[in-house]
Amino acid sequence: MTAPHTDASNSDEFKGFNEARRLMWCHAARTRVHEQLGKTTFIADTNVAAVHVDTTTRADRVFLVAFDKAGQQVGVDTLYIDEPNQHLDIASEFDHDFTCMDVIPDSPLEQAISRENGWVVNMTALREYDSLADRRATQRAVFLAHLQDMMRKGDVRGFLFGRGESDDTDAA
Repeated sequence: MTAPHTDASNSDEFKGFNEARRLMWCHAARTRVHEQLGKTTFIADTNVAAVHVDTTTRADRVFLVAFDKAGQQVGVDTLYIDEPNQHLDIASEFDHDFTCMDVIPDSPLEQAISRENGWVVNMTALREYDSLADRRATQRAVFLAHLQDMMRKGDVRGFLFGRGESDDTDAA
């Protein structure tokens, strides 16, 4: 009699694949936020320190409210969501909580945050975002995640890092 099939044994079978998929989803969210907010004047306006992204009011559009460093409202905009891939999901690398952005107590920005009807983008983090470097880092991470699965299954026993001619010292 063979042992019954369990979910626990199956959960590790594609661990690398699942990690790679998560990495790609996160990369897509970061890219989408950068591209969508790039359509506004907020990214070029260094007076804008934060943007509240209202993701709950309407499914077909996102309401944006810009705030300065003092937490005062300095602008508004609307992005229309024509396709599902335009939705502005939270990208933690830009979120005010995860970037430890200072929020002035009792400011309009703090009030917007307390309504919990969206999330706040730290515009300094968004402006510093390098999409090419992020894409390359994500590609490497995805490759390494898949490599875990291939090594675990015995499909790969060794590999080389580097470029061009190599000797046995590059083998891993």
